[in-house]
Amino acid sequence: MLAVSEIIEKLKDIISKDGKDGKVFDKDVAGALELSQVNFATMKNRGKIPFSNILDFCARKKISINWLLYNQNPGSLVDSTDKYWIRYYPEVRVSAGGGAYENDDEYESLEVPPYFINMLGGQDNLKNVEAINVVGDSMEPTLNSDNIIFIDKSKKDVARDGIYAFTTNHGLFVKRIQKRVDGKLDVISDNKDYPIQVLENRELNIIGKVVSTFGMIY
Repeated sequence: MLAVSEIIEKLKDIISKDGKDGKVFDKDVAGALELSQVNFATMKNRGKIPFSNILDFCARKKISINWLLYNQNPGSLVDSTDKYWIRYYPEVRVSAGGGAYENDDEYESLEVPPYFINMLGGQDNLKNVEAINVVGDSMEPTLNSDNIIFIDKSKKDVARDGIYAFTTNHGLFVKRIQKRVDGKLDVISDNKDYPIQVLENRELNIIGKVVSTFGMIY
């Protein structure tokens, strides 16, 4: 994947070609991505990529996400008829809580590039995979705010350690879960500023296992 600075320069080229007069600045990119200048500057300084905003931008401009993020010519990847889609819930925010799959109709179809299919368990498994957004810093550096994560809803057995999306009475979360010898669960934030919680199985409703973000496998 290209570095954030390289992606920003490509976005500036696109904005310039759209007819903007004069030099294109970071504030213009922030506006095109529908981000505040403060949020954009923070993401740029931290090297974070606002995936959901970039996906929306590419959809509006009819630009290949592969070209923008990976500098790949989409025509050289596969035949145009080979397209794969999963459900993406752009309004669902997971990690800091306060979200849920409240309405299964409120989703978009997110095209998944063919080279990404194996990361999600293969073509036949795509029906089990859904994508939602991360918010907050509790899982940094593994997961960053505004990452899009892919959840395999067929994988709910927390006996196998991993990162899971789940709900409790307090909301929707994504954490690392490890089963203890006594049968209880360690619910772990990768950001060490957050303490480990110990919960009973019955206190969690497991939605599924996080199997990937863009370009990474868990």
